[in-house]
Amino acid sequence: MGALMKEPKGPGFVMAASNDPVMRTRWLGRVSYQEAWDLQRAIWEGKTLGRTADDYLLLLEHPHTYTVGRNGDGSNLVIDRADLRGIGATIVDVDRGGDITYHGPGQLVGYPIVAVPTIADGHDVVGHVRRIEEVLIATLADMGITAWAERGFTGVWTDAGKVAAIGVRVSRGVATHGFALNVDPHMEYFDNIVPCGISDRPVTSVSTILGRPVSIEEVTGVLLERISVLSELQEVETQLGAFARGTGRASFEVDRMVDAGVFSPSGVHEVPVMIRGLLEGEPVKPSWMKVRIDFRDPKYKELRALNNELGLNTVCEEAGCPNIYECWSSGTSTLMLLGDTCTRACSFCNVRTGKPGAVDESEPVRAAEAIAAMELKHAVLTAVDRADLPEGGASIFARTVHEIRGRLPECDIELLIGDFKGDPDLLDVVMGAKPAVLNHNTETVLRLQREIRTAANYARSLTLLARAKWQNPAGTVKSGLIVGMGETDAEIVGALADLNAVGVDVVTIGQYLRPTARHRKIHRYVHPDVFEEYKLIGEAFGISHVESGPLVRSSYHARQALEAAL
Repeated sequence: MGALMKEPKGPGFVMAASNDPVMRTRWLGRVSYQEAWDLQRAIWEGKTLGRTADDYLLLLEHPHTYTVGRNGDGSNLVIDRADLRGIGATIVDVDRGGDITYHGPGQLVGYPIVAVPTIADGHDVVGHVRRIEEVLIATLADMGITAWAERGFTGVWTDAGKVAAIGVRVSRGVATHGFALNVDPHMEYFDNIVPCGISDRPVTSVSTILGRPVSIEEVTGVLLERISVLSELQEVETQLGAFARGTGRASFEVDRMVDAGVFSPSGVHEVPVMIRGLLEGEPVKPSWMKVRIDFRDPKYKELRALNNELGLNTVCEEAGCPNIYECWSSGTSTLMLLGDTCTRACSFCNVRTGKPGAVDESEPVRAAEAIAAMELKHAVLTAVDRADLPEGGASIFARTVHEIRGRLPECDIELLIGDFKGDPDLLDVVMGAKPAVLNHNTETVLRLQREIRTAANYARSLTLLARAKWQNPAGTVKSGLIVGMGETDAEIVGALADLNAVGVDVVTIGQYLRPTARHRKIHRYVHPDVFEEYKLIGEAFGISHVESGPLVRSSYHARQALEAAL
């Protein structure tokens, strides 16, 4: 479902949207094959179950991967499977048509997840393939390359050989899989297969034909002008992540901040000049951002003393949450496991980055004791990222849930987790504990992911959320967005559509507040009326509950959000 039209109520309100579904196009960057397949499957599920009426075109590139379709048996792989690891490649059996093909860096992969028109005897699968061919042929023509489709073969051909492979699957009227256009890939990887099972036809690339280096970004820009024929929907909404390969870009803001020591617990090389508390170009803090502070509240003092006594960290303190006084005064807090030092850096976050200490194996017991002492009905647990640990801290989450349930069986437990580098086995460990809520924050829109976070991946976040819902369909899956970091309202609407498409139940949206002068500057303050519009739009898409407001954070009103979603 599209977003609602509504008259503006507050200053700065710029958003307008319709109820009509659109084709949402996303450049996702480098995505592992299994994550991309699960993301396709989640969106396919969303369309076939009626969760979303939008079509999608996912554009990305894969690490070195060989895929074998339904028409192949693996015999056209001419390298021993045991040797694949040595060349950094994997092989996957997939449910598309065709034989074996190669995916890898420098190859533009497109997955149109679209409704396929019906014909007399089913769905127009052949027509769908022809439309993909049409898009690729027109794109190449715009770049000065003559290409064509050949009768009896799928794919796109040139005088120099095959330049694009196509393999699709249509189930319940919705297509998955798609095309792989050789822009400037490592051509030697094709030597390990008989591409598509065709032994007498060479494979080529756009760069080879043009005789110059060609980037994925260049080809994507041309292709985007041609994609409308892939969908029957009239409007195309596009969001692009960072193009890192072949663009000549030296660094992203968060990388420069890491180099400057912003996230280090000691030593910062420079502190930006501020005038009246503002960085250059920052807006003045509006009246609606005022926060009530009462250090004298007995419940606040009691909870702070309890956490200190048990040696526990809270994200409320470490991340400088503006709601700490309200939440602690009401007897709720979010415990942060695995120490206070994170192995990742985010330009909006006040948690220190560095080399963490040893894991405290007694922490699950102490955390459970604190929650039992508070007699919480809804407990929220999070953790710093621990990329230094083989299992990423997943077992600590699971053990803490077990310890809490042993003391407070009726307590609903919410886990706010990182992405575990996309490892589904580690997510299995966490989901095996059966949390009432699995929360993983998307944080920002697709365009800003790499600018703001050192090791984030929008596709990975969406995939993790979908996998969590598959593992516990009766549970609640939740994610969060921060605004005021350079995004647009239209991008937030697109992110809400994406979260709904993969099955997220609850979304939180709050205003970014710069922790220190060294962190990312505030780009805008979003008016409360616009936050209300985000809520209306997200819930119109189908998200069960959107908690949206200037001071909202991931665990703000967590219990109420769960009740609303149920």
